[in-house]
Amino acid sequence: MAYKTRTKSEELLITEFLNNRMKLSNKDKQHYLNLKKGYEGEVLFDTLTEKLQCDCLILNDLLLQANSTTFQIDTLILLQKMVFFYEVKNYEGDYYYDSEKLFKKSKREILNPLLQLARSESLLRQLIFSLGFKPQIDASVLFINSKFTMYQAPLDQPFIFPTQITNYLNQLNATPSRITDRHYQLADKLISLHMTRSPYKQIPSYSYRQLRKGIVCANCHSFSVNVIKWKCVCKTFRHEELVADAVIRSVREFKMLFPNEKITTNLIHDWCRIVPSKQRIRKYLRSNYKVVGVRQWTYFE
Repeated sequence: MAYKTRTKSEELLITEFLNNRMKLSNKDKQHYLNLKKGYEGEVLFDTLTEKLQCDCLILNDLLLQANSTTFQIDTLILLQKMVFFYEVKNYEGDYYYDSEKLFKKSKREILNPLLQLARSESLLRQLIFSLGFKPQIDASVLFINSKFTMYQAPLDQPFIFPTQITNYLNQLNATPSRITDRHYQLADKLISLHMTRSPYKQIPSYSYRQLRKGIVCANCHSFSVNVIKWKCVCKTFRHEELVADAVIRSVREFKMLFPNEKITTNLIHDWCRIVPSKQRIRKYLRSNYKVVGVRQWTYFE
């Protein structure tokens, strides 16, 4: 099990909510799909690293800062004598490498992930040294998608290709290692420095009026949800969820989209739409949040 688990970034969550509730521009839609695909690739790698049996510490999804520069680490694995750092890419299709540049087969150049890797590795080394640790760092770009191919791939660059991942992890698993308190100190320090909000997030502009109201299905994210007694039932896939859980989930979504708005019964009743009774909304809010104020000035936090 990972010592630090992976969660969706605030940027991905908000963009995902907006994609459900409004029509994104082509640019914003593509950005959302890229975020989603990248996250899915990282989660896929997590399912492989969690099977490691060697004595190690796995830290997923770190957003750190060194010398006033922010950098991200997809996966970090601490072994006794080495820190392994992975930049995970979920690229799909045919690519080729030429003169230290990476191109899609359409001849469109994309950012060489080795540049990002080198930058992050340097910043990670500086940060770890500043914390009083001096481990060796092994950094790699790992291509997780089985449908990815790179032509003219250089043999002297730290690339791990889909067909190599199983053997690579087997070799890692066979590496002698003993984790000590010193390793836990480093892991805990890095986790404590993790930034939950990226200064570089790209969120489309939106307003309350623009967004479609209603409860989305927790499973398929559609608005095909009906309230039947105490359950929300999706008409598409028949997924069921208690109305109370669906309302509180919708409140969490609203709070992320509008962090400065006060949560009131009327507001959440309008946001959820399909729950006919304001009394039920009020009951759910009282059961899950602190009541502030009285009568028409009541809100929840």
